[in-house]
Amino acid sequence: MQKIFDRYIQYLEAERNASPYTVRNYKDDLLDFLYFLKKKKIDPLDETKVDRHVLRDYLSHLVERGIAKNSIARKLSAIRSFFRYLVREEIIPKNPIEQVSSPKLDRRLPSFLTREEMEKLLNAPDLATPLGQRDRAILELLYASGLRVSELVSLTPEQVDLNSNEIRVWGKGSKERMVLMGQPAAEALKNYIGEGRLKLMGKKKSSALFLDRYGQRLTERSVQRLLEQYAKKAGIGKRVHPHMLRHTFATHMLDGGADLRVVQELLGHARLTSTQIYTHVTKGQARKVYLSAHPLAREKKDEPEDEDKE
Repeated sequence: MQKIFDRYIQYLEAERNASPYTVRNYKDDLLDFLYFLKKKKIDPLDETKVDRHVLRDYLSHLVERGIAKNSIARKLSAIRSFFRYLVREEIIPKNPIEQVSSPKLDRRLPSFLTREEMEKLLNAPDLATPLGQRDRAILELLYASGLRVSELVSLTPEQVDLNSNEIRVWGKGSKERMVLMGQPAAEALKNYIGEGRLKLMGKKKSSALFLDRYGQRLTERSVQRLLEQYAKKAGIGKRVHPHMLRHTFATHMLDGGADLRVVQELLGHARLTSTQIYTHVTKGQARKVYLSAHPLAREKKDEPEDEDKE
Protein backbone atom coordinates (compact mmCIF):
# COMPACT_ATOMS: atom_id res chain seq x y z
CA MET A 1 0.00 0.00 0.00
CA GLN A 2 2.89 2.35 0.76
CA LYS A 3 4.27 1.94 -2.77
CA ILE A 4 0.85 2.66 -4.30
CA PHE A 5 0.47 5.73 -2.08
CA ASP A 6 3.92 7.02 -3.05
CA ARG A 7 3.16 6.52 -6.76
CA TYR A 8 -0.08 8.46 -6.37
CA ILE A 9 1.76 11.40 -4.78
CA GLN A 10 4.25 11.32 -7.69
CA TYR A 11 1.29 11.29 -10.09
CA LEU A 12 -0.11 14.45 -8.46
CA GLU A 13 3.24 16.21 -8.75
CA ALA A 14 4.26 15.07 -12.25
CA GLU A 15 1.07 14.51 -14.25
CA ARG A 16 -1.50 16.66 -12.44
CA ASN A 17 1.10 19.39 -11.85
CA ALA A 18 -0.48 20.05 -8.46
CA SER A 19 1.03 22.79 -6.32
CA PRO A 20 3.11 21.81 -3.26
CA TYR A 21 0.26 23.16 -1.10
CA THR A 22 -2.29 20.87 -2.81
CA VAL A 23 0.02 17.85 -2.65
CA ARG A 24 0.63 18.40 1.05
CA ASN A 25 -3.09 18.71 1.81
CA TYR A 26 -4.04 15.65 -0.26
CA LYS A 27 -1.28 13.63 1.40
CA ASP A 28 -2.41 14.59 4.90
CA ASP A 29 -6.08 14.02 4.06
CA LEU A 30 -5.44 10.57 2.60
CA LEU A 31 -3.26 9.49 5.50
CA ASP A 32 -6.06 10.50 7.87
CA PHE A 33 -8.58 8.39 5.90
CA LEU A 34 -6.23 5.40 5.63
CA TYR A 35 -5.63 5.54 9.37
CA PHE A 36 -9.40 5.50 9.91
CA LEU A 37 -9.68 2.39 7.71
CA LYS A 38 -6.80 0.74 9.54
CA LYS A 39 -8.57 1.20 12.89
CA LYS A 40 -11.67 -0.37 11.32
CA LYS A 41 -9.47 -3.22 9.98
CA ILE A 42 -10.58 -2.48 6.42
CA ASP A 43 -8.31 -3.01 3.43
CA PRO A 44 -8.47 0.20 1.33
CA LEU A 45 -8.02 -1.89 -1.85
CA ASP A 46 -11.03 -4.09 -1.10
CA GLU A 47 -13.84 -2.36 -2.99
CA THR A 48 -16.39 -4.71 -1.38
CA LYS A 49 -15.52 -3.26 2.03
CA VAL A 50 -14.80 0.37 1.16
CA ASP A 51 -18.23 1.66 0.11
CA ARG A 52 -20.48 4.65 0.66
CA HIS A 53 -21.45 3.37 4.12
CA VAL A 54 -17.82 3.32 5.26
CA LEU A 55 -17.25 6.77 3.82
CA ARG A 56 -20.32 8.15 5.54
CA ASP A 57 -19.01 6.71 8.81
CA TYR A 58 -15.76 8.55 8.15
CA LEU A 59 -17.59 11.81 7.40
CA SER A 60 -19.56 11.44 10.64
CA HIS A 61 -16.27 10.84 12.42
CA LEU A 62 -14.91 14.12 10.99
CA VAL A 63 -18.02 16.02 12.09
CA GLU A 64 -17.66 14.63 15.63
CA ARG A 65 -14.06 15.89 15.63
CA GLY A 66 -15.33 19.37 14.81
CA ILE A 67 -13.75 19.51 11.35
CA ALA A 68 -15.09 22.42 9.28
CA LYS A 69 -17.29 21.71 6.25
CA ASN A 70 -14.74 23.17 3.85
CA SER A 71 -12.05 20.83 5.20
CA ILE A 72 -14.40 17.84 5.01
CA ALA A 73 -15.19 18.66 1.37
CA ARG A 74 -11.46 18.90 0.62
CA LYS A 75 -10.77 15.54 2.29
CA LEU A 76 -13.56 13.95 0.28
CA SER A 77 -12.11 15.40 -2.91
CA ALA A 78 -8.70 13.92 -2.06
CA ILE A 79 -10.23 10.49 -1.40
CA ARG A 80 -12.19 10.58 -4.66
CA SER A 81 -9.06 11.52 -6.58
CA PHE A 82 -7.12 8.66 -4.99
CA PHE A 83 -9.74 6.05 -5.89
CA ARG A 84 -10.00 7.39 -9.44
CA TYR A 85 -6.25 6.88 -9.68
CA LEU A 86 -6.61 3.30 -8.41
CA VAL A 87 -9.22 2.60 -11.11
CA ARG A 88 -7.07 4.22 -13.79
CA GLU A 89 -4.09 2.06 -12.82
CA GLU A 90 -6.40 -1.00 -12.75
CA ILE A 91 -5.58 -1.67 -9.13
CA ILE A 92 -9.31 -1.83 -8.35
CA PRO A 93 -12.11 -2.43 -10.92
CA LYS A 94 -14.38 0.48 -9.97
CA ASN A 95 -14.56 3.55 -7.75
CA PRO A 96 -16.70 2.50 -4.77
CA ILE A 97 -17.36 6.05 -3.53
CA GLU A 98 -17.86 8.01 -6.76
CA GLN A 99 -21.53 8.67 -6.00
CA VAL A 100 -21.06 9.93 -2.45
CA SER A 101 -22.08 13.60 -2.35
CA SER A 102 -20.03 16.33 -0.73
CA PRO A 103 -21.43 18.25 2.26
CA LYS A 104 -23.28 21.42 1.36
CA LEU A 105 -20.93 24.31 2.07
CA ASP A 106 -21.88 27.55 3.72
CA ARG A 107 -21.30 30.31 1.22
CA ARG A 108 -18.93 32.82 2.76
CA LEU A 109 -17.85 36.10 1.29
CA PRO A 110 -14.09 36.33 0.83
CA SER A 111 -12.22 38.57 3.25
CA PHE A 112 -10.44 41.56 1.75
CA LEU A 113 -8.66 44.73 2.77
CA THR A 114 -10.07 48.21 2.36
CA ARG A 115 -8.14 50.69 0.25
CA GLU A 116 -6.92 52.44 3.39
CA GLU A 117 -5.72 49.17 4.91
CA MET A 118 -4.02 48.21 1.66
CA GLU A 119 -2.20 51.54 1.56
CA LYS A 120 -0.93 51.03 5.11
CA LEU A 121 0.28 47.54 4.24
CA LEU A 122 2.12 48.73 1.13
CA ASN A 123 3.92 51.40 3.12
CA ALA A 124 5.04 49.03 5.90
CA PRO A 125 8.35 47.69 4.38
CA ASP A 126 11.59 49.60 4.95
CA LEU A 127 12.83 50.56 1.46
CA ALA A 128 16.31 51.27 2.78
CA THR A 129 17.02 47.52 3.02
CA PRO A 130 17.17 44.78 0.32
CA LEU A 131 14.53 42.75 2.15
CA GLY A 132 12.29 45.80 2.42
CA GLN A 133 12.66 46.47 -1.32
CA ARG A 134 11.80 42.84 -2.02
CA ASP A 135 8.79 42.87 0.28
CA ARG A 136 7.43 46.12 -1.14
CA ALA A 137 7.65 44.58 -4.63
CA ILE A 138 5.86 41.44 -3.40
CA LEU A 139 3.02 43.39 -1.78
CA GLU A 140 2.61 45.71 -4.76
CA LEU A 141 2.62 42.79 -7.20
CA LEU A 142 0.13 40.63 -5.28
CA TYR A 143 -2.27 43.55 -5.02
CA ALA A 144 -1.75 44.81 -8.58
CA SER A 145 -2.03 41.46 -10.36
CA GLY A 146 -4.09 39.06 -8.22
CA LEU A 147 -1.37 36.41 -8.50
CA ARG A 148 -1.58 33.22 -6.48
CA VAL A 149 1.29 32.92 -4.00
CA SER A 150 2.46 29.74 -5.77
CA GLU A 151 2.66 31.71 -9.02
CA LEU A 152 4.50 34.55 -7.31
CA VAL A 153 7.30 32.45 -5.78
CA SER A 154 7.84 30.52 -9.03
CA LEU A 155 8.48 33.69 -11.08
CA THR A 156 11.75 34.34 -12.88
CA PRO A 157 13.01 37.78 -14.00
CA GLU A 158 12.52 36.69 -17.63
CA GLN A 159 8.76 36.43 -17.11
CA VAL A 160 8.52 40.12 -16.20
CA ASP A 161 8.25 42.79 -18.90
CA LEU A 162 8.72 46.19 -17.28
CA ASN A 163 8.24 47.97 -20.61
CA SER A 164 4.67 46.76 -21.07
CA ASN A 165 3.98 46.12 -17.35
CA GLU A 166 3.03 42.53 -18.11
CA ILE A 167 3.99 39.21 -16.52
CA ARG A 168 3.76 35.83 -18.19
CA VAL A 169 2.44 33.32 -15.64
CA TRP A 170 1.94 29.58 -15.61
CA GLY A 171 -0.96 28.89 -13.28
CA LYS A 172 -2.93 25.82 -12.28
CA GLY A 173 -2.58 22.93 -14.71
CA SER A 174 0.36 24.70 -16.41
CA LYS A 175 -2.08 27.10 -18.07
CA GLU A 176 -0.33 30.18 -19.38
CA ARG A 177 -1.78 33.66 -19.02
CA MET A 178 -0.69 37.27 -19.03
CA VAL A 179 -1.27 39.42 -15.95
CA LEU A 180 -1.00 43.17 -15.75
CA MET A 181 0.40 45.53 -13.15
CA GLY A 182 0.21 49.25 -12.59
CA GLN A 183 3.07 51.71 -12.44
CA PRO A 184 3.59 51.52 -8.64
CA ALA A 185 4.12 47.75 -8.84
CA ALA A 186 6.38 48.14 -11.88
CA GLU A 187 8.48 50.78 -10.09
CA ALA A 188 8.77 48.61 -6.97
CA LEU A 189 9.87 45.64 -9.09
CA LYS A 190 12.37 47.73 -11.03
CA ASN A 191 13.85 49.02 -7.77
CA TYR A 192 14.06 45.51 -6.30
CA ILE A 193 15.55 43.89 -9.41
CA GLY A 194 18.12 46.66 -9.86
CA GLU A 195 19.18 46.85 -6.21
CA GLY A 196 17.69 44.53 -3.59
CA ARG A 197 17.79 41.33 -5.61
CA LEU A 198 21.43 41.85 -6.59
CA LYS A 199 22.40 42.33 -2.94
CA LEU A 200 20.42 39.26 -1.80
CA MET A 201 21.91 37.11 -4.56
CA GLY A 202 25.49 38.22 -3.89
CA LYS A 203 27.92 35.97 -5.74
CA LYS A 204 25.37 33.19 -6.09
CA LYS A 205 23.31 32.47 -9.17
CA SER A 206 19.55 32.00 -9.06
CA SER A 207 16.75 31.84 -11.61
CA ALA A 208 14.20 32.94 -9.01
CA LEU A 209 12.81 36.46 -9.01
CA PHE A 210 12.16 36.65 -5.29
CA LEU A 211 15.01 35.54 -3.05
CA ASP A 212 15.39 35.01 0.69
CA ARG A 213 18.21 36.45 2.77
CA TYR A 214 20.45 33.55 1.73
CA GLY A 215 19.98 34.06 -2.01
CA GLN A 216 17.61 31.09 -2.35
CA ARG A 217 14.12 31.07 -3.88
CA LEU A 218 11.56 32.48 -1.46
CA THR A 219 8.96 29.95 -0.24
CA GLU A 220 5.18 30.31 0.03
CA ARG A 221 5.43 29.98 3.80
CA SER A 222 7.93 32.84 3.95
CA VAL A 223 5.53 35.09 2.02
CA GLN A 224 2.80 34.17 4.49
CA ARG A 225 5.02 35.10 7.44
CA LEU A 226 6.10 38.44 6.01
CA LEU A 227 2.47 39.38 5.35
CA GLU A 228 1.56 38.59 8.94
CA GLN A 229 4.46 40.71 10.18
CA TYR A 230 3.63 43.71 7.99
CA ALA A 231 -0.08 43.52 8.83
CA LYS A 232 0.80 43.70 12.52
CA LYS A 233 3.24 46.57 11.89
CA ALA A 234 0.56 48.46 9.91
CA GLY A 235 -1.98 48.00 12.70
CA ILE A 236 -4.39 45.95 10.60
CA GLY A 237 -6.64 43.95 12.89
CA LYS A 238 -7.20 41.08 10.46
CA ARG A 239 -5.39 37.85 9.68
CA VAL A 240 -3.74 38.85 6.41
CA HIS A 241 -2.59 36.08 4.07
CA PRO A 242 -1.50 36.00 0.40
CA HIS A 243 -4.90 34.87 -0.87
CA MET A 244 -6.52 37.82 0.89
CA LEU A 245 -4.58 40.13 -1.43
CA ARG A 246 -5.96 38.14 -4.36
CA HIS A 247 -9.44 38.68 -2.89
CA THR A 248 -8.64 42.36 -2.46
CA PHE A 249 -7.47 42.70 -6.07
CA ALA A 250 -10.68 41.16 -7.41
CA THR A 251 -12.97 43.09 -5.07
CA HIS A 252 -11.37 46.47 -5.82
CA MET A 253 -11.39 45.74 -9.57
CA LEU A 254 -15.11 44.96 -9.58
CA ASP A 255 -15.84 47.86 -7.22
CA GLY A 256 -14.12 50.10 -9.75
CA GLY A 257 -16.37 48.90 -12.55
CA ALA A 258 -14.26 46.15 -14.17
CA ASP A 259 -16.07 43.56 -16.27
CA LEU A 260 -16.47 40.19 -14.54
CA ARG A 261 -14.97 38.25 -17.46
CA VAL A 262 -11.91 40.49 -17.54
CA VAL A 263 -11.33 39.79 -13.84
CA GLN A 264 -11.86 36.07 -14.54
CA GLU A 265 -9.13 36.18 -17.19
CA LEU A 266 -6.71 38.09 -14.96
CA LEU A 267 -7.26 35.70 -12.05
CA GLY A 268 -6.86 32.64 -14.27
CA HIS A 269 -10.19 31.10 -13.29
CA ALA A 270 -11.35 28.29 -15.57
CA ARG A 271 -15.01 28.90 -14.68
CA LEU A 272 -16.86 32.17 -14.33
CA THR A 273 -18.62 30.83 -11.23
CA SER A 274 -15.28 30.91 -9.42
CA THR A 275 -15.05 34.66 -10.08
CA GLN A 276 -18.68 35.41 -9.22
CA ILE A 277 -17.97 35.03 -5.51
CA TYR A 278 -16.31 38.44 -5.77
CA THR A 279 -19.43 40.16 -7.06
CA HIS A 280 -20.25 41.25 -3.52
CA VAL A 281 -19.68 44.97 -3.08
CA THR A 282 -18.39 46.95 -0.16
CA LYS A 283 -20.92 48.73 2.03
CA GLY A 284 -19.66 52.09 0.87
CA GLN A 285 -20.03 51.17 -2.79
CA ALA A 286 -23.50 49.72 -2.21
CA ARG A 287 -24.63 52.90 -0.44
CA LYS A 288 -23.18 55.10 -3.18
CA VAL A 289 -24.98 53.17 -5.92
CA TYR A 290 -28.22 53.05 -3.93
CA LEU A 291 -28.28 56.78 -3.22
CA SER A 292 -27.55 57.67 -6.84
CA ALA A 293 -29.97 55.19 -8.38
CA HIS A 294 -33.11 55.03 -6.23
CA PRO A 295 -35.52 57.93 -6.86
CA LEU A 296 -36.68 58.13 -3.22
CA ALA A 297 -33.27 57.49 -1.60
CA ARG A 298 -31.90 61.01 -2.01
CA GLU A 299 -32.54 63.49 0.75
CA LYS A 300 -35.27 65.94 -0.11
CA LYS A 301 -34.23 69.57 -0.27
CA ASP A 302 -36.13 71.94 1.93
CA GLU A 303 -39.11 73.14 -0.05
CA PRO A 304 -39.66 76.93 -0.09
CA GLU A 305 -42.44 77.99 2.16
CA ASP A 306 -45.62 79.25 0.54
CA GLU A 307 -45.73 82.96 1.35
CA ASP A 308 -49.51 82.93 1.19
CA LYS A 309 -49.66 80.37 4.00
CA GLU A 310 -50.44 81.77 7.39
